[in-house]
Amino acid sequence: MPEVCVVGIGADGWPGLSPAAHSLLREADALMGSRRQLDLLPELVPGERVAWPSPLMPALPGLLAAHRGRRVCVLASGDPMHHGIGAAVLRILGPGNVTVLPAASSISLACARLGWAMEEVEVVGLVGRPVELLNPHITPGRRILILGAAATSVGVLLSSRGYEASRLTVLEQLGGPGERVTRGTPLSIWDALDPLTIVAVECVGDAFLPPVPGLPDDAYVHDGQLTKREVRAVTLARLAPAPGQLLWDVGAGAGSVAIEWMRTHPSCRAVAVEAEPSRAARIRENSLSLGVPTLSIVEGQAPAALAGLPPPDAVFIGGGVTEPGMVEACWAALSPGARLVANAVTLESEAVLATWHAKVGGDLTRIEVSRAGAVGGFTAWRPALPVVQWSAVR
Repeated sequence: MPEVCVVGIGADGWPGLSPAAHSLLREADALMGSRRQLDLLPELVPGERVAWPSPLMPALPGLLAAHRGRRVCVLASGDPMHHGIGAAVLRILGPGNVTVLPAASSISLACARLGWAMEEVEVVGLVGRPVELLNPHITPGRRILILGAAATSVGVLLSSRGYEASRLTVLEQLGGPGERVTRGTPLSIWDALDPLTIVAVECVGDAFLPPVPGLPDDAYVHDGQLTKREVRAVTLARLAPAPGQLLWDVGAGAGSVAIEWMRTHPSCRAVAVEAEPSRAARIRENSLSLGVPTLSIVEGQAPAALAGLPPPDAVFIGGGVTEPGMVEACWAALSPGARLVANAVTLESEAVLATWHAKVGGDLTRIEVSRAGAVGGFTAWRPALPVVQWSAVR
């Protein structure tokens, strides 16, 4: 593989680069970047200019391999390792083959213009990603910097959540001669904006959903097939989500367990397996409204639908425990240290879980929840169906 340099460049172009960056760019045999970035370089930089293809990521490994043995400089906006191309190049070539020269990131520049402390700001990258990823971050008083989103789309989402009083600032071409800062609200009409734009939001509103498991049941659209709030909180605690891990939510119903698994950390992943098409459609609706649009939904009957799925770190069986081969298939999919949690509300499904508990161990727990309700002119406890939960670590 070639020795590759990744050079961060700002909107100010060549004059804003360090002497070290100037030297690397002049000596390069090939210069790679977007057409806009390449146009920032003066004629005195002689290397071959290679504009990024579209889509870029699938083509990047082959593009780097095609220039093996040449001195290559990759141009990146600002800090290449912060939502930039630098991380992708390092994953392909390895740290020993790549030198990175960062410039000031657009986040640093935005915070400097706004007077915001960086450690108090939430940064959300939406380049090529759904705007619904913002949903978990919209809470009272929160400050958000959004990369790669249109101000109009952000405004529509904020207004739909009751945050139309929020303050928006659009920052274009930060650090360059065309820098522009525009202030408004989610209801403002925004002109066509430069591709190098950050949308800053100061959230003003009241409604929000907490990041902890156990969201209100009415946060979901469902047909009754929903792991209820208190049981869901206990279930997530047993599943023990960790950053980067993958959950199978089998018999997902409304998708609540998979969705709340993913809400614990942006890198958590989940696959919701559901046989009923109308329920699968509701899972998609819930995943969008609750801010995890990347939830993978498999429409099919388990355990057959589990074939070919990536290995899970945890499995939840919310429905279908009595289906022949269900628990066997889920248990077999686990690697050492992975977790399985299954819930049962019928005597038949309880018997399956009791058998597995006797076979491989783990914990068997009975969860009973009662809620206060009216009885004539008085108040009494109304018990919900008890849930038997089996949890085990492989």
